[in-house]
Amino acid sequence: MMAGRTFGTKLAAGFGLTLFLTLLMTVTSLVALRYVLHTKDAVIDSARVNLVGAEALSALMESRIADYRGYLLTGTDEYLSGTNTDRSKFLAQLESLRETIDNPTSKTMLQKVADSEAIHAGLVSGLITQRAKITNLRSVAQFSGNEAVKAARVTVQKAIADLIAQVQRTVNAKSDASSTRAMWAMIFIIVIGVLLIGGAAGVAWKLSRDLKREVGAAVGHIQSSSAQLEAAAAQQAAGGRDQASAMSEITTTISELLITSRQIAESAQRVSKVAEETAEAARTGDATIDQTRASITAIRTQVDQIVQHMLALGEKSQQIGGVVDLVSELAEQTNILAINATIEASGAGEWGRRFAVVAEEIRKLADRTAASAKEIRALIEDVRGAVNTTVMATEIGAKAVDSGSRQFDDATSSFRRIVGLVSTTSDATREIELSTKQQTTAVEQVNVAASDTARVTRETEASAVQTKQTAAHLTTLSSELLDLVGTGRH
Repeated sequence: MMAGRTFGTKLAAGFGLTLFLTLLMTVTSLVALRYVLHTKDAVIDSARVNLVGAEALSALMESRIADYRGYLLTGTDEYLSGTNTDRSKFLAQLESLRETIDNPTSKTMLQKVADSEAIHAGLVSGLITQRAKITNLRSVAQFSGNEAVKAARVTVQKAIADLIAQVQRTVNAKSDASSTRAMWAMIFIIVIGVLLIGGAAGVAWKLSRDLKREVGAAVGHIQSSSAQLEAAAAQQAAGGRDQASAMSEITTTISELLITSRQIAESAQRVSKVAEETAEAARTGDATIDQTRASITAIRTQVDQIVQHMLALGEKSQQIGGVVDLVSELAEQTNILAINATIEASGAGEWGRRFAVVAEEIRKLADRTAASAKEIRALIEDVRGAVNTTVMATEIGAKAVDSGSRQFDDATSSFRRIVGLVSTTSDATREIELSTKQQTTAVEQVNVAASDTARVTRETEASAVQTKQTAAHLTTLSSELLDLVGTGRH
């Protein structure tokens, strides 16, 4: 069935079959062990729950007997409460055992214990009622039905003892059955193991026979191929050494070209950076000049306003001069009128004396007014001179401002031409930098390719040498393999 398959397929099939047999043995062993463990667990549960529960019934019954006897002797409520508590625990334990015991005989005995306990509880209840009515207990003989209680107690104790003995017999029987099952499980596992070992040995023998036959045929082809591979590897190693030398020289030349390209790129980058800084400074100077020209324009506007104000001030001064002239003329006329009034007052005699005093005061006031008018006229002349001087100085400043504004316009044009020239230089520098970077990248790629080629050439040479050594070693191994599989051929 396996004659037309390759040895790898046969080996995989043999390994799969062996693995299947191993898994089958493992699963069988696990099932048998699980069965044995389940049986042992059942025995342990029976011993732990049923046997211990039956013995707990006996202990609770003895505790209840001691408590109700104490109540009969002392009549205290503590013993009566203990008696009721013990009976409640006894009944609860009975219900628990009814759920866990599965043996029919044990269930019958458990029911017998329950029935006898009920009879005993009824008789004990009668004694407890009698004791509650007795205030001074002198002798146990005062209780009626004491013998019946004793007989019922013995019956309950015997029923519990029979239940314990039956549960013990059941546990022993389950233990024996579990041991028997464990023994059969071990025998089953041993038989399965022997069969599986026999099957694995058969598979190994079949694979060994096929290995000898097929390896013997393949080794002959390997030996002839090894000789051819050794000759080809020697020729390839010689060519690889020559190619490695040539690639080493190419790599050296490309490395020098790469260094030069990187230096050019760095220089172009520095020139581009300087051009950008120059353009930025020119733009900053242009902006500063624009701001200065705006300031000069504002100054020119303010100067024009000052000239207008000064001219207006000159006109106001002239108007004030006219008013002062009018005041001076009024003062002179007032002075003449005062003199005339004085003359007329002196001619009036005693009646004109007071009027003469007033006329004198008016004349003095007119003199002071005339003096003040002269002072005001002098001040106005000073103001007119200052205004004329200021107007002339302002005109000269306005002409200087206009000249400075024209010079700033020339400077602005020069800065703008500088910005244009620097921008053109910066663009050209960027193009040079970009071209140099592209050239550097291309050279780096060529360098990497040349390095890879040189490395591959060296690896090819090393691989050819290794192949030659491997071919020679393969020939030796072929002979050793023939001896190993026992075909007897070389």
